[in-house]
Amino acid sequence: MLDQASRLRQMVFEKQETMEESNNNTKIFTITSGKGGVGKSNMVINLAISLKKLGKKVLVLDADLGMGNVDVLIGTIPRYTIFDIILNNKSVNEVVINGPLGIKILCGGTGLSRLDDLNRLQREVLINKLGEIKDFDYILIDTGAGINRTVMAFIECSHEVFIVTTPEPTALTDAYSLLKTICNHNVKNKAKVIVNKVLTKEEGNNTFNRLSSSANRFLGANLVHLGNIAEDKKLVQAVRMQRPVVLSFPKSEVSENIEAIAKELEGISYSKGNSIQGIFKKMLNIFS
Repeated sequence: MLDQASRLRQMVFEKQETMEESNNNTKIFTITSGKGGVGKSNMVINLAISLKKLGKKVLVLDADLGMGNVDVLIGTIPRYTIFDIILNNKSVNEVVINGPLGIKILCGGTGLSRLDDLNRLQREVLINKLGEIKDFDYILIDTGAGINRTVMAFIECSHEVFIVTTPEPTALTDAYSLLKTICNHNVKNKAKVIVNKVLTKEEGNNTFNRLSSSANRFLGANLVHLGNIAEDKKLVQAVRMQRPVVLSFPKSEVSENIEAIAKELEGISYSKGNSIQGIFKKMLNIFS
């Protein structure tokens, strides 16, 4: 068993050493929320498709390891999940599936809820294989809701964190608690906020202003309002159809809101960041 582990470890690191530090222009965003039920995963899938419409190569990484549901939202049953990378020695290319309009998706699995549940060797295998991802303009990491070390690790290692909330007081309170944890652990001191399920633009703006004011005053955090997404029955219909709303109802208000956010992201200039390999290698240090 020890010899097998040693060979596997050697294989992983030999491959890592031969990989070039490329893809420095890939933008890696972690999308998270303080609580479940705010529409985060739906937003991630539709945002990915909207970026694809703009001619970008996009990968969605379903990092909700215990209850991944991105595949359900698009009506797909994946042959493999992220756990096959860990347990069955599958490559990233073998596990990634084709999603709507040509986006790529690395599906999460069930059974384990956090990277903490993996042993050190398994984490090394997973994270180093994630470092093999290449040739994407955007990687959107959809985390599980709430606060744990796995979510914090993905937030720390990404270029930007997007927090999805709604005008509901409980969602707003949980979003603030998430921000507080991020700031208190010096993970990040800024974030972009998307307010989902708004009845009016004014409601969305007021929700953001309340969150931003508290975060700035008590946490010293700088928040940017990335946009509002309307409460729209078309989204409910799309979910039941298991077809993303930006494809099912492209002229709906919710689709226009999401596509506006995609265009906003494309208009933002980012400094050249770490390579994908460097980003995921950093995660090994967090869990070591």
